[in-house]
Amino acid sequence: MSLLDDPPGWGAIPTPAGEFRLSPVRLPADLDLLAGWMNDPEIAAFWQLSGPPDATERHLRAQLDGDGRSVPCLGLLDGAPTSYWEVYRADLDPLARHYPARPHDTGVHLLLGPAESRGRGLGAVLLAALAERILRRRPRCERVVAEPDVRNRRSVRAFERAGFRLQTELDLPDKRAALMVRARVPFVV
Repeated sequence: MSLLDDPPGWGAIPTPAGEFRLSPVRLPADLDLLAGWMNDPEIAAFWQLSGPPDATERHLRAQLDGDGRSVPCLGLLDGAPTSYWEVYRADLDPLARHYPARPHDTGVHLLLGPAESRGRGLGAVLLAALAERILRRRPRCERVVAEPDVRNRRSVRAFERAGFRLQTELDLPDKRAALMVRARVPFVV
């Protein structure tokens, strides 16, 4: 069951970087790949899931066996796994206690796995593509939100280049976060 209208079923999304699609995380098949990414020092600094594969597995199982409010996915670019995503109902998440959540706000977490995928604008391309797809496929969703660690400047910049706007900084239990929002209706200045 998913409270998110089946993100892996949303199909291929053409992007300037290639064909992008979400694929459901499958355990144990995807565990070694994801645990390897979580142990990359650049990723571990912000995801805090480094260590043995069972640390990553516990994190994934909580979502896979949960109520459908968060869906873990591999991001495939031209068929190759290049990213890990969590698409979640931000309005039903503990995050909603820290910002003025609206019904059906949809959140995204992203990590680019292979080191060669980072630092060349791919994150912004994929974030923009997925935000557009979320807003198209979830008509009751008015905003896509994210809360990267404020210290992760590369991530914050990727969200900004993908059309998200910094709303505020939040003190969350595990980090100081930049609340990034991409609204269905363009921001008026």
